[in-house]
Amino acid sequence: MKRTRTSKGWMQEHVNDEFVKRAQRDGYRARAAYKLMEIDDKDQLIKPGMTIVDLGATPGSWSQVAVQRLKGQGRIIALDLLEMAAIPGVDFIQGDFREDAVLFQLEEKLNNRPIDLVIADMAPNISGISSVDQANAAYLTELALEFSLKWLKPGGNFLVKVFIGSGFDEIMKTMRLGFDKVVTRKPKASRDRSSEVYLLGLKRKAD
Repeated sequence: MKRTRTSKGWMQEHVNDEFVKRAQRDGYRARAAYKLMEIDDKDQLIKPGMTIVDLGATPGSWSQVAVQRLKGQGRIIALDLLEMAAIPGVDFIQGDFREDAVLFQLEEKLNNRPIDLVIADMAPNISGISSVDQANAAYLTELALEFSLKWLKPGGNFLVKVFIGSGFDEIMKTMRLGFDKVVTRKPKASRDRSSEVYLLGLKRKAD
């Protein structure tokens, strides 16, 4: 298939991207590593001894950051529809988070133990139809939030990627019901033209 001018432009931007270059130099699987680092530097989410669930983990850059910051103390369970090359210290499940059987597999690994932190950098397969893509993204966010409210221990935190558009206000409203504080983060590694932001639910309220 012949490349469009848009895809050529994207590739050029990607190759020249400061964070892409840094990721290659620092040994991270994707530039997204720097998004989590910046947020964690500010909000101190990851601490040794924690149990962390990483939703939408592939290719694994967020899990890489989490492993480093746990310093060998704690547990990470990562999940994605796509295959992910193994990372020492990360227990990976390949499957569709929208399917009950996959969710059950994840919950089984938790063995009825509550989680300290859920990080979710999920995005749906893009169709190019903005209303459909927005709805699919919002649905994934809702599922991640539902899972977090069920499994986070009181005082636990939830970090999720969202796209500003339809469904955003409803997600914000639900998060405010479940957490003491909800803040928005737009890290430097998140491209300016992207509608993505990160919502951070701080301190899960006790039921």
